[in-house]
Amino acid sequence: MRRPAPSSSSSVARVPGFRPLLAMSALGFSGYALLLPTAPLWAVRGGAGESGAGLVNAVLMLATVLTQTTVPWLLRRVGWRLTMVAGVLLLGAPSLAFMATDQLAWLLALSAVRGTGFAVLTVCGSSAVAALVDGPRHGRAIGLYGLSIAFPQLVLVPSAAWVAEALDFRVVFALGALPVLAVPFAAALGRRLDAVSAAEAHADTRAGAATTAAGRASTLRSLAMPSLVLLAVTTPGGALLTFAPQFAGDAGTAAAGLLGFTAATALSRWLVGGFADRYGPRVFLAPLLAVCAGGLVLCAGAIADGGAGPAVLVLGMTIVGVSYGSLQNLTLVAAFAAVPQRQHPTASAVWNIGFDAGTGLGSLVVGFVAAGTSFSVGLLTTAAVCVVAAVAVLLTRPRR
Repeated sequence: MRRPAPSSSSSVARVPGFRPLLAMSALGFSGYALLLPTAPLWAVRGGAGESGAGLVNAVLMLATVLTQTTVPWLLRRVGWRLTMVAGVLLLGAPSLAFMATDQLAWLLALSAVRGTGFAVLTVCGSSAVAALVDGPRHGRAIGLYGLSIAFPQLVLVPSAAWVAEALDFRVVFALGALPVLAVPFAAALGRRLDAVSAAEAHADTRAGAATTAAGRASTLRSLAMPSLVLLAVTTPGGALLTFAPQFAGDAGTAAAGLLGFTAATALSRWLVGGFADRYGPRVFLAPLLAVCAGGLVLCAGAIADGGAGPAVLVLGMTIVGVSYGSLQNLTLVAAFAAVPQRQHPTASAVWNIGFDAGTGLGSLVVGFVAAGTSFSVGLLTTAAVCVVAAVAVLLTRPRR
């Protein structure tokens, strides 16, 4: 059903607290993006195989997912300001310690610490969007927020591995500490959100809003479909981000493929926001999952023995990026729309768990499949997951 046209995204940027959110997110995701392709290469430099390299990002995402389940509780107990300041420090500071060792055990430990900080950044960032901006503008607000986290990945993911190999890994690890510079923005945003939370808590107390076990179960059921779709698209996304430097065959092709992927992700996540506000997110889910599967088939064909070559690989990765970015926005809009406002931090945590679980699974599963068969088979496996998820969306009746 067509909805009224939303306000412009420029008005979203003027919402008090939104600019510190954008700055904190851009710096935080810069540190994340720099090490995403570089840390597995550093593990290979230390003697780890393909499965060991995949474990680096898998552990990062496992720690992220486990911590994300606790972030709503931390926000209630500790407050936004202290939680977010601790998060950006935990994400950024361990990057400097990568300079000291390339041994897999230490890299996994450091990745776990970084995952803890990344969990805070992701849950708080998307929760802050819902706390600062009214519901009818969520699509555009999420699009603008998504641009702030996708742009660093657009620039840094394709270039990080090249900088590490052409200059020095230590340059990347030093830049990976950029989230530490986000501390002032996290503190300013936290003060604003602590005030908002205090007002909402007072209103909930007066209304007698208690969260029961039945209410929590209903919330999780409402969030099941957005989470399934997100998991399906982030699994191949995580595989492409982790292994592109290895299956592309040369640094130039890997950089071009990652540039196409991250550019398509950034632009589609931003542009789809207006469509989500106007038409609702659900109508776009199944078609975009099918598009993702098609892009993955192209990638698999390009890297198979006697495959179509670098140009097709770049095209396939770009097509996957369109679905990857669009579905990030659409599933988060759907998650916030599925629950009451007081449960938006829970919706954010569940959404981020789906995102990071998919990224970790892509790194882990495709790595192990590639070790036993090939990267081409691993990508075709993730394409099949997208098709299954698209069918599930078409067969599931939307909850009212």
